[in-house]
Amino acid sequence: MIQSFGDIFKVPELKKRVSLTLGLLAVYRLGAVIPVPGINAEALIRIFQQHSNTLLGFLDIFSGGALKRLSIFAMGTMPYINASIIISLLQGAHVIPYLDHLAKEGQSGQKKMNQVTRYLTIILALIQSFGLTTLISRIPLPGDVPVVTNPGPAFVALTVLTLVTGAMFVMWLGEQITESGIGNGISLIIFAGIVEGLPNAIHNMFVDIFQLQQRSLIGAILLVALVLVVTGLVVWLETGQRKVPVQYAKRVVGRKMYGGASTFLPVKVDQSGVIAVIFSVSLLSFPVTIAAFAPEASWAHKLTQMWERGTWWYEVLYASLIVFFCYFYNSVAFNPGEMAENLKKWGGFVPGIRPGEPTAQHLQRIMERITLGGALAVALLAVLPDYLRRGLNAPFFFGGTSLLIVVGVALDTVGQVEAHLIMRHYEGFTKNARIKGRWFNVGSS
Repeated sequence: MIQSFGDIFKVPELKKRVSLTLGLLAVYRLGAVIPVPGINAEALIRIFQQHSNTLLGFLDIFSGGALKRLSIFAMGTMPYINASIIISLLQGAHVIPYLDHLAKEGQSGQKKMNQVTRYLTIILALIQSFGLTTLISRIPLPGDVPVVTNPGPAFVALTVLTLVTGAMFVMWLGEQITESGIGNGISLIIFAGIVEGLPNAIHNMFVDIFQLQQRSLIGAILLVALVLVVTGLVVWLETGQRKVPVQYAKRVVGRKMYGGASTFLPVKVDQSGVIAVIFSVSLLSFPVTIAAFAPEASWAHKLTQMWERGTWWYEVLYASLIVFFCYFYNSVAFNPGEMAENLKKWGGFVPGIRPGEPTAQHLQRIMERITLGGALAVALLAVLPDYLRRGLNAPFFFGGTSLLIVVGVALDTVGQVEAHLIMRHYEGFTKNARIKGRWFNVGSS
């Protein structure tokens, strides 16, 4: 366990990883405030203020305000996440033999799969950036105030090129954090974007209470209580697990006896973590991109009005996507047959269950039941606060989705830091034991 913040910087390897992660996140935040040339920044901010309680405002929170500024990182991680979803679904559906072949090649196949995902990211970034640029160029404010000072082919080409390049650079930052830093890079980038809006959200809440008097003190207290309750439920959900008992049979090797120990197999309630939530939000952004190609068309207006957070069918679709991606992720990450085979190989068994196929079926039933409960809990935490927040007039940051991502990523990152500390402590312990053993042997001789 982390005893203090200073423990992180006592381990050179961990210090290097944490410093690299913080440095790359600082680079991302710097790029998120650099706007694309030719934009009327004030007019663009006014548009996002009008749509602050819609999906567009929520996507802006995901980008850390980069979308509202139309910065060079306005696309953020969405193209990469969408590409990862498409590749994962195609691989899981077994519709492309080439992807199935890559999946069987091990580490080399995974590298090629990542390369395919990058190429698809470029294609999706081109489509989404062109749609966003078209929308920004054509949408006027009341009084015919233009958002783009000089719209035209040159502006579209330059903006699309800038946004696509920024999306690829953000993808590279995320991969570098995952490989050489600490935590999941893409999740941490989204985490940094959401947390960036926390001070402003708190400031606006106090302004509403004490200056504008648009929010009562009781309403503010209820809002804070709601945030604390949801945060506690998220922590409980992310740390909850089912402990499947495992018994190891005794084995005699030479003159020594091994095994005979009792342990457990931990199965997390929310195996997918925040991945299901991020995938769902990313997939829901597709209709907004489609409507952006023709912002003045009647069908685009109807689609935009329908695709608004808070409507019952939108929330049902959002919750259904979360449940689907929870099951999909667990089907990829958890293999009961392989786990049962490994237990049988090492002499382990679940008490009352025969080794082999019966154990695999037993683990599969446990996983299906836990996944159902965990997926419904995640969907409820993501959807229910949206309705509660309407009565309290809270910003999007205080919604369940934002808290799910922030708390989930924080717990995952802290867990990885603790794992590095434990590994370092174990390596130091074994090294001291070897040194003492050599000293004892030399002294005895």
